[in-house]
Amino acid sequence: MSRASRLLVTLFAFSVVLAACGGGGGGGQDAGGGQDAGGGGGIGNGYGVTYDGNGATVGNVPVDSHNYAAGQTVTVLGNSGNLAYTGYSFVGWQTKADGSGVTYAPGQPLQIGTANVTLYALWTGGYAYVTNMMGQSISQYTIGPNGALSPMTPATIAAGSEPMSIAIAPSAKYAYVGNNQDGTVSQYTIGANGALAPMTPALVTTGTGAWPISVAIDPLGTYAYVVNELAGNYGNLVWFTIGENGGLTSPSAPYSVGTYYLSSIAVHPSGKYAYVTTLRNEYLVYQYTIGANGVLTPMTTASVPAGSGPRQITLHPSGKHAYVASYDLGTISHYTIDANTGELTAMASITAGLQPFTITVHPSGQYAYVPNSNGNNVSQFTIDPTSGALTPMSTATVATGAGPVALAIDPSGKYAYVTNGGQGGISQYTVGVDGVLTAMPNTVPTGSGPWGIVTLTNSR
Repeated sequence: MSRASRLLVTLFAFSVVLAACGGGGGGGQDAGGGQDAGGGGGIGNGYGVTYDGNGATVGNVPVDSHNYAAGQTVTVLGNSGNLAYTGYSFVGWQTKADGSGVTYAPGQPLQIGTANVTLYALWTGGYAYVTNMMGQSISQYTIGPNGALSPMTPATIAAGSEPMSIAIAPSAKYAYVGNNQDGTVSQYTIGANGALAPMTPALVTTGTGAWPISVAIDPLGTYAYVVNELAGNYGNLVWFTIGENGGLTSPSAPYSVGTYYLSSIAVHPSGKYAYVTTLRNEYLVYQYTIGANGVLTPMTTASVPAGSGPRQITLHPSGKHAYVASYDLGTISHYTIDANTGELTAMASITAGLQPFTITVHPSGQYAYVPNSNGNNVSQFTIDPTSGALTPMSTATVATGAGPVALAIDPSGKYAYVTNGGQGGISQYTVGVDGVLTAMPNTVPTGSGPWGIVTLTNSR
């Protein structure tokens, strides 16, 4: 059992089964431009199928004027009336307006039950992907116009053993997952509809006896860097060239950091520097320059101290600041980044909560959020635009599920999602104009032990 698995001993996980749900009653026969509903409705004997635009701003809903007997199979109609919702993409139909029901693609069969059926247009403003550490899978979702996550079809795709970190290439065409237990990276292509598909080969090894825990991609999408938590007596780094088809090739010789239990890696927005945290033994951030062929070279100051048990390092979008979540101390360490050398200079740290796992900076650079795994909440901060210093918001924390691990912001910056490693599921939030998180009504099901999460725009 890996160290990451042992961290979950105090947490509990369960599987959530997504139940198939039927829709509500029928609508009228009219289908005017941009209307929410039309067609079908169970006129006479039998049951009808009604289509609802679900907020569409232009276009017409398809009309099915037939009635069907219970048990009869119906072919789901396409978007024949060119429904559109500004800023979003049509991806199918749902039995619930909030996307929490059953998804149907045009042309897919639907079996009629003993009630009329309403199918709601399903819109996406992007995609989200979650590593299920105990489930050996990746959950994949579309993001609706109200920010709610809806499982794709299929809802999960296989990964290696104990998947943890997930990274998306800058091209948004490829995804890579570090499988902590079996020493591999799963590699996927990302389809036009956001769905993941395994490459050939599906798995790439990171070394004998290696435990890959963190994956990062350089901003040009040329190299993938993998931190092996352990590889023999020490942790190490391996970097790969990313081929034209997205496949990882030409692995470097393992680069030993000289200590064990490495925990994360981040690449600077300029692509010139990289930073690695060590979770045990040495509480440090190692810092490197990135040279030709992606080679890492220790900086003049090879490392800087971090708080006890640093779990993850995150860089500010400006490239001027770095933040490290320290699990043991419950603090966030803040560093400035030298514009010429990339070296870190420690600033004042700040208290977060009980056992913070990660820190996420809002795309605007104005806010930061820290899931506290033993506090079952997220600490939220404003970021000073000049100094980069963190200040707790007036609402210092918001509640999550059990054992929150990671947080991701959707591409629009309006919604946030937290993986609950203890109880499973994703807590969803709206992000206010002041950066404050407000819980949305539903927790979204995942596989067992949800861990890492990333989001992706659908404008690719």
